[in-house]
Amino acid sequence: MRRSILRTALLAAVMGLPMAASSASAQCTASGAPANCGQPGTVSMTAGRVVRLQMSAVSTPLTAPLPADFDAGFNATSGPTLTVSANASWTLSLRAVAATWTATNTSPGAPARANKPAADLKWSTLSTGPFAALSTSDVTLFTGAATASSATTLYFQTLYSWTLDTPGNYSMAIVLTLTSP
Repeated sequence: MRRSILRTALLAAVMGLPMAASSASAQCTASGAPANCGQPGTVSMTAGRVVRLQMSAVSTPLTAPLPADFDAGFNATSGPTLTVSANASWTLSLRAVAATWTATNTSPGAPARANKPAADLKWSTLSTGPFAALSTSDVTLFTGAATASSATTLYFQTLYSWTLDTPGNYSMAIVLTLTSP
């Protein structure tokens, strides 16, 4: 008896599915020549926030220092061009991954400076500055409204000291973060 009730309930549920689906559909009928039948319908979608950051280069070789750069305390390098596309307001931020540069020895007896601070790299969105010291905290490069293409170039100044910056290969990872609040 239980099986029979279960089968009947299952059969009713399966047979009910096509009926439920057909009640949600629309139908249109036309006859004659020419025949024309139209049925209104709707479509919908949700567009979320979309942001894109394009960089002209993912790595920037900084200008090697000359004696005049050590005398001046710095030299300059043009960095990548950053292009933002967004369908809402946005903010582009920059930070160093670590508090110090990675240093690799290149000269016997003159170890590379292992504690060169991230702040020895300064940045600006203008070639003439002002330049700000890089840190491990996000700092805003620039902000904007919805745009198909907003481009700016990042400029760097690398600080040098005759007594501190020993021979070596130096590198530092940076992070550019594009957000749309």
